[in-house]
Amino acid sequence: MNRNGRFSRRKFLFGSAVTLGGAILTWTHYLLGTVVTKAQEPIPTPRLYLPIVYGASEPAPNPRVIHVRDGRATNWDGTQPFYNTVDQEVVTSMVLTGLQRLTGEQSWPKIWPVLFERINPDGYLPGQKIAIKINLNNSRDCESHDQRIDALPQPILALVSGMAAAGVQPSDVIVYDSIRAPSSYLRDRIRAVYPDLKFLGTGSCPDVITPSYGMDPSLTVPFNDPYGNINDRRLVNVLYDATYVINMPIIKRHGGDNANPVTLTFKNHFGSLNTIVGSGEDDDLHRYINTSHELYRTTYSPFVDIYLNRNIRGKTVLILGDGLYGGTSCCSPPIRSWAIFGSDACNSLFFGVDPVATDCVMADLIVAEGLVSKAHTYDYLFCAQERGLGTCEGTRDDPGGDPLRTPYGSGYEDIEYIRVDT
Repeated sequence: MNRNGRFSRRKFLFGSAVTLGGAILTWTHYLLGTVVTKAQEPIPTPRLYLPIVYGASEPAPNPRVIHVRDGRATNWDGTQPFYNTVDQEVVTSMVLTGLQRLTGEQSWPKIWPVLFERINPDGYLPGQKIAIKINLNNSRDCESHDQRIDALPQPILALVSGMAAAGVQPSDVIVYDSIRAPSSYLRDRIRAVYPDLKFLGTGSCPDVITPSYGMDPSLTVPFNDPYGNINDRRLVNVLYDATYVINMPIIKRHGGDNANPVTLTFKNHFGSLNTIVGSGEDDDLHRYINTSHELYRTTYSPFVDIYLNRNIRGKTVLILGDGLYGGTSCCSPPIRSWAIFGSDACNSLFFGVDPVATDCVMADLIVAEGLVSKAHTYDYLFCAQERGLGTCEGTRDDPGGDPLRTPYGSGYEDIEYIRVDT
């Protein structure tokens, strides 16, 4: 129920049908449980809504976003490589806990079917590809890294180990950022455990697939900017080949001259396009997310046009937000100290299936830390909500929730926010 005491329109968003290649998929899972704050408390049994199309008398449940925090996850002193100071065992436990809370299941062989069956009623079958979109914004070299915030290998390893325990063949997993090079700090650690896992990226790195684009018309992204300036883009072919997609953004302020206030789930798919800067001066997607640019509009975001593509919207089984460190800008070193966590690292992971709700919660933490103000931070989320992509807390005039209010979860009305401290 919204702040006016009525069920708002966004309660019905994901009960509507999703069109995939002419087929109408009405079997979207939605997960509803109770707020918990301790890992050892019983896992709530969620109600799974499938298949249902919601009407005025039967509102959809609030989307669930899980926030797992463990202060033991990282121990970086700012000198040695940050990616070497993450505890794999702790992170693996955090991923298991987060997915237990999200799905209501306790074991890997039961967790992953809940997620896969949101997309395919038959679940995963060997040979079906799983594309994991990571954020490698600062990885420009195959062999070296400059200590600026980038994807960590540990959450990827935790995900793949859980999928393997559920019967997924690691050779079916493709980790990608189509406009960046997967450096050796990431490749070597993951391949040491799963040598058959595949990487896709730029830079001609050893045994890394070179991206190609637009093999099918469904990979074309048309843009609906109010000026008609933005030409179509093409998505990377791995999204067409994949049956399932996992989105792994990093919790970051964006910053800089081309800045959207935050860079999270939606912006992560800039790294799925064949180009961000197009053929003309005003065919640059950055201009439409830069809140100080004259072309910026609060009611339009290219993020939404990208996410609406059926190869993204119709295939994404999970969003796992990496908040183990976080960043003060797109290109900063990791954050070692967050005031809201008692000057400790963020040491957090976020789990959801609703991209709007998941980004809203992560944005709320960035706002609470004072890295950005509320102004324009939530604009793209309300644009996405208005196009049926999910639920943002609050209203355009009063956006966001309060993730710090205790008991945890009480700072939200439209999102079921569950924080687990382990």
